[in-house]
Amino acid sequence: MTATLSEPYTPFAPRAQSVRRQPHPYRDVLTLVALPLLAALALPAAFAGGGTRRWFGGRAESQRAEAQAAKDAAAAAFYELDTAQRDLRISIETITAVDDTPAARRAVSDFEALGRRIDEASQKYIEAVDAHDLDRDELEASVAARARAELTAAKDHLGRVKQDLDRFGQGLGPLLGKAETQLARLAPAVERARQALLAASNALDGVRETGLRADDLAARLAALGPELTKLNQGAGQHGVPETLERAERVSREAGAVRAEAERLPERAAEIDHRLVSLRTRAQALTTRAGQVEPVLSELRRRFSAACWQDLQHVPEQAAENVRQAELKLKEAQAARDAQRWPDATSLLSTVRALLNGTDEAVSAAGDRLRRLNAVSKDPQQEIDRTRFAIRDAQRLAMSGRNTPDPRHARPLDDSVARLERAIATLEGRHPDYWHFLTETEAVRATAARVVSQIREERGGPA
Repeated sequence: MTATLSEPYTPFAPRAQSVRRQPHPYRDVLTLVALPLLAALALPAAFAGGGTRRWFGGRAESQRAEAQAAKDAAAAAFYELDTAQRDLRISIETITAVDDTPAARRAVSDFEALGRRIDEASQKYIEAVDAHDLDRDELEASVAARARAELTAAKDHLGRVKQDLDRFGQGLGPLLGKAETQLARLAPAVERARQALLAASNALDGVRETGLRADDLAARLAALGPELTKLNQGAGQHGVPETLERAERVSREAGAVRAEAERLPERAAEIDHRLVSLRTRAQALTTRAGQVEPVLSELRRRFSAACWQDLQHVPEQAAENVRQAELKLKEAQAARDAQRWPDATSLLSTVRALLNGTDEAVSAAGDRLRRLNAVSKDPQQEIDRTRFAIRDAQRLAMSGRNTPDPRHARPLDDSVARLERAIATLEGRHPDYWHFLTETEAVRATAARVVSQIREERGGPA
């Protein structure tokens, strides 16, 4: 079509010259018609010429499309890997904020190693994208194929690293669960500590309104002030485990202060009651201690020296103990008046111990006389009681056996001989009844020990 349109121009050239020599009446009109026609005839040729993309056929465009698809797939893989890495970084930061164990440090190290692999895979992907302009004109099929291969390799590399990253994330489950549990405990623990401090402060205010100072409790509560400051500064500055431990300690100590403050009025009343009770008891013991000397006189008169020599100092010791107890009671009263509750409690414990010892010593003298009177009138009752204990142990030792176990028989045989020797001491003008009583007690204790051993070995009740 182009050749047909261009042929008329040559034959008309001579005629154009003749027309100039002989002007035609319609020359201007013909010129006006011919110019637009020529422009219209030349327009298709212009579109078919230079300045537009040059198409090389279906194969090149197919390779370009496949390369573009590979580029899109690689971009998707790159995005997925980047997203997974960001999510795991949050998990790692959660773990490191809470956990400093070797397992946690190993997880951080492994994540850093994976990060280097991710950087390497990402760099190869970026290089593959930058190396090929898939929108370039006149893209050769071979170039497109090479671009597709490189982009596919980059995508596969990204995918393998993503799989390793996913496996690593799955292995973080226990560490992450532990960390999240501690983080979930953090805010409630801190709030509990604050509420415990507030409750302790309110309890102290209530106690002071009753006239009790509770200075020691106030000092303990004031000592928790710096701990509250650190709690308010947050776990970001002091660490999650340390903050949790601090919150629990503050809650525990503030709770103890509150409990003691709430009990303080009762404690004061209890100390007052103990002061009165111990003072009355000391007075009673003073009276009882005065009765020890007549008991000792009767013991000296009726029994040998071995029966009462160890009681000689009871009257003097009882009087001294009561005197010391009364001094401590005065000190305890002064401590109570000064509201030094620990001191008052400690002094009252000392008074109680002194009076207990005195009571035992005073009672021992009367008990000694009573027991010596009983055995001197009828020693056979004590003998029969002791022999029964030995025989009972012997029967148990022989139960289910032809011969007793030597571990059981030997101490029982020795007990029989020991009893006979004790009975022999009753002969003579001045028998040592106290020695006799201590020996029979020792024999019964040995028999009881053998019985307990046999029952324990046989699995029965002790």
